Amino acid sequence: MAYEKYMAEAFVEARNALSAGEVPVGCVFVYNEDIIARGGNEVNATKNATRHAEFICIDQVLEYCKNENLSANEVFREISVVVTVEPCIMCSAALHDLKVKEIVYGCANDRFGGKTVVDVPKVIGYSLNIIGGIRADEAMELLKDFYKGENPSAPIAKSKR
Repeated sequence: MAYEKYMAEAFVEARNALSAGEVPVGCVFVYNEDIIARGGNEVNATKNATRHAEFICIDQVLEYCKNENLSANEVFREISVVVTVEPCIMCSAALHDLKVKEIVYGCANDRFGGKTVVDVPKVIGYSLNIIGGIRADEAMELLKDFYKGENPSAPIAKSKR
């Protein structure tokens, strides 16, 4: 599989997320060499902490399967998830539960990573192909760009007495 080609598309989504004031994580789901789902974080826009890029794509795959009259279980087993940042514990658990074919990511997520922080495959009891480090420096730079600014949805700091 041409990971670079698909990662470039995930970066398009990550940059769109950054432009929208979201944590810049972008994701594409590849099925039979075609991108059938794409998205970036929408947490701030929706005020919903579960609207990570991977969940946006999961919803699109479910809609795709419905429209194409395909079994979602069978389709997910053939999907390569390509995401700019290592999926968090929540997203990694969902992807393992759906039994996707593989996860390909850019930079590690040393705060919330579903492999780096918690070994989700071991906890879930299901292992799949995981490849990290594809354009990792670029993914990290996007995150740094975001965190240099202010998160408009962050709680207001309480002043100390």
